[in-house]
Amino acid sequence: MTSVLYDAPGPKAKRRNIIFSVVFVALLALLAWWVWQVLDDKGQLEWALWKPFTEGAAWTTYLLPGLGNTLKAAALAMVIALPLGAIFGIARLSDHRWVRGPAGAVVEFFRAIPVLLLMLFANEFYARSTDISSEVRPLYAVVTGLVLYNASVLAEVVRAGILALPKGQTEAAQAIGLRKGQTMTTILLPQAVTVMLPAIVSQLVVIVKDTALGGALLNYSELVSARGTLAANYANVIPSFIVVAIIFIIVNFILTSFASWLEARLRRSKRSTGAVLGAEKVEDLNAAEIGGSYGTGAEGKP
Repeated sequence: MTSVLYDAPGPKAKRRNIIFSVVFVALLALLAWWVWQVLDDKGQLEWALWKPFTEGAAWTTYLLPGLGNTLKAAALAMVIALPLGAIFGIARLSDHRWVRGPAGAVVEFFRAIPVLLLMLFANEFYARSTDISSEVRPLYAVVTGLVLYNASVLAEVVRAGILALPKGQTEAAQAIGLRKGQTMTTILLPQAVTVMLPAIVSQLVVIVKDTALGGALLNYSELVSARGTLAANYANVIPSFIVVAIIFIIVNFILTSFASWLEARLRRSKRSTGAVLGAEKVEDLNAAEIGGSYGTGAEGKP
């Protein structure tokens, strides 16, 4: 089967694809075997290094509290950055220059600064200008840096998602007398959510991973920072890195899986044709039409 965008492979192409697949799998298996051998030669596969992960102390003392702090910072940043990004994204589409200009300047400014620099600046600002205690200051700094950077990125995602919609949607809304605010909230945004969802989810995954920057330089006790303490106590640096990487993969997989389910649900709901009328409703409508509810009297006269 062929289409405008894709030509079905012929016999030669199928054979070539099979050969490439076999070669790739073989190289991947060879790489995995090499990594296994290197770890084994260096003594990193000894049971004594992996045994702490089968005991509750390593999880309840280090990994689970660190994971909780990671999710806390990421959740706070998501909750604040999503609506803030939507506001700035919509503001960049405003017809008023005094709204569009400052919003664009803010978005471009914070989008151009590395998130780590924003975290460091926020930490110094809170240390020198506020009374926030040193215990919670790293959390405030991490969340502030994540919000400032990711809200500016999400603003561009929202703006691009709205602009990706056909212009006929806006023109149809204007034709029936809707104001621009009503058009945005009732027509454009609900449709743009499905378009924006993959990009939004990828940015949420970035937020979860970027919390590790706070642990590296601000002493925020998130998952990677907790891994360092665990490795110092059990002398299992490589195994602890592997376990923490697996935890991040699981968390991000759950997030992307939920987003995929939500996107599919939204697409199914948009394909729906509306409520199904029962037999009684249909009879009532027919009786109303015969009885003159469409501009005629009881006897069918105007």
